[in-house]
Amino acid sequence: MAEDEKKNKSIDKATQELYEKACADEISTSYSRADSLKPCPIGSVGSCCKNCGMGPCRIPLPKGKEETPEEKKKRRGICGATAETIAARNFIRMIAGGAAAHSDHGRGVAELFVAVAKGEAPGYKIRDEQKLLALALEWGIDIGDRSNEEIALEIGEMSLAEFGKQEGEILFAKRAPLKRQEIWREQGVMPRGIDREIVEIMHRTHIGVDQEYQNLLTQGVRASIADGWGGSMIATELQDILFGTPSPVLSEVNLGILKEDEVNIIIHGHEPLLSEMIVAASRDPEMIDLAKSKGAKGINLGGICCTANEILMRHGVPLAGTFLQQELALVTGAVDAMVVDVQCIMESLPDIAQCYHTQVITTSPKAKIKGAMHIEFNEHDAVNGAKAVVKAAIEAFPNRGKNVRIPQDTHNLIAGFSHETINYLLGGLFRASYRPLNENIINGRIRGVAGVVGCNNARWEHNQAHIAMVKELIKNDVLVIQTGCSAMASAMAGLMVPEAASKYAGKGLAEVCETVGIPPVLHMGSCVDNSRILIAATAMVKDGGLGDDISDLPAAGAAPEWMSEKAISIGQYFVASGVYTVFGVTWPTQGSKEVTEYLFKDMEEKYGGMWDFEPDPIQAAHKMIAHIDEKRKALGIDKARERVLYDMEMRRELEG
Repeated sequence: MAEDEKKNKSIDKATQELYEKACADEISTSYSRADSLKPCPIGSVGSCCKNCGMGPCRIPLPKGKEETPEEKKKRRGICGATAETIAARNFIRMIAGGAAAHSDHGRGVAELFVAVAKGEAPGYKIRDEQKLLALALEWGIDIGDRSNEEIALEIGEMSLAEFGKQEGEILFAKRAPLKRQEIWREQGVMPRGIDREIVEIMHRTHIGVDQEYQNLLTQGVRASIADGWGGSMIATELQDILFGTPSPVLSEVNLGILKEDEVNIIIHGHEPLLSEMIVAASRDPEMIDLAKSKGAKGINLGGICCTANEILMRHGVPLAGTFLQQELALVTGAVDAMVVDVQCIMESLPDIAQCYHTQVITTSPKAKIKGAMHIEFNEHDAVNGAKAVVKAAIEAFPNRGKNVRIPQDTHNLIAGFSHETINYLLGGLFRASYRPLNENIINGRIRGVAGVVGCNNARWEHNQAHIAMVKELIKNDVLVIQTGCSAMASAMAGLMVPEAASKYAGKGLAEVCETVGIPPVLHMGSCVDNSRILIAATAMVKDGGLGDDISDLPAAGAAPEWMSEKAISIGQYFVASGVYTVFGVTWPTQGSKEVTEYLFKDMEEKYGGMWDFEPDPIQAAHKMIAHIDEKRKALGIDKARERVLYDMEMRRELEG
């Protein structure tokens, strides 16, 4: 294989090495399939409608000139739907899919939370009592002399009620700055209930219902807020109470974390309910003894995708890789079991596993794969379920063949930067606060803050856009916070250790990072933990000096290699929260100039945030920096201020 071809697939050496092995082993991967399967030029820009049996209706793009009204009338579906209606329907259906995925995750956590409170889920317990009580006070739940379990039961039941509410407002929306809440009410996008908003999208986009693109996009905004400030936030908060709020932890990243002489178990997916138990089972002396009886020295866990980020943040379990490395993990020949739950799991995994010795184990009734072993997760018997999974991996270990290649490439990272941790690191135990961050933004050492999140996309060089963007941002004194596969990419590039500040960051950002002892790029968790970014942004507003709304902050968001519907929902709730948000790779409404301009321009007038599209990550970074500079100017903090040390005489003059 040519050297250029390897590099075009990924900037990561371990990925390059294993892609070469996959080709030698004649294994089909997402990389090779992306070469042979070209995207539909009409569907990729949102101009194909397949919402009824008369279609699909493929609306051709205008031929490079301004359309006349007569020409525009001809570009319609059989039912008469215009390109604008079709693009808007497709866009908000993506929001519905993403919001449903995140929110169903939150529902599952809430159901487990109730079971734990009732004593019906052995092996689980409440680990963060302080956060439990804080949430109870926030929701107006009586604490008194009630037990933690009684309080937790009421929180769990209120959380579950958020999904089925038919009127009123979702509870966590009250966490947003007051000005932001007013904007949502004025625009008619305050969510009533999580499920209701998702269902209403599906109704409105049925043939013959909502046929006005602005109205369609308004419902998309409302459903996305129900995701970010509803389902996702419920998942994050309840997981912290159950499993512990993350704090800084040192670990490793990349496929080199696999071990030749141990049972290797990869945990892949997005819900940490079972993975928490697998971590415990893998450390059980009984399981370790069983592994040794099969010739292994122990049991080694690694994670892929957001389940990986969850168990990294709380247990230090190393990250094996990102979404686009899941197939290559099997190609190493060293993975004894890959345990999957939901979301971002490739159907090709069992086929690849047959070429080696790996057991692919599905655990969710919502996500079965033909050819995989199924061990269904049951929260009422989670300990035994986890042990069954670990035993299956141990039994596979003796079948490991000689076709094994484990890359040596790994990097250290520090993760675990929850909102609470950042608050503590900046302000200390007794004065926990975002004030030091705000002051360093005001004095110019830190230019602003950027959230860089999202997936990998097989139609882009793996990790390249993430790393190029993040390096450009921190070089220009922008503090970067990350979640999901984007966070893993930065960790693989060595950007998530304190030493990275002096090597990659601008002088001002490096000075702050070195003083506090943090990396210039902070790992905040999994996809649903983008809700932590919303909470952090709100805390910055409340600490003062940077305006009275999230839209006033010198901040921006990006998903440079996005690919999933979840990313669209995330992007939309950030835009709706007042954040300028730029996506890379491709944009799904380019088939309609009107819809695209509405998203890129008109939304800013309504919500203070807007979408943008820029596939070049360096140019995208500079768009973010330009936006941050505009916000600094609006706040009057764009001029450098000389530090003056006041003596007593100068102080007396001030007092006079």
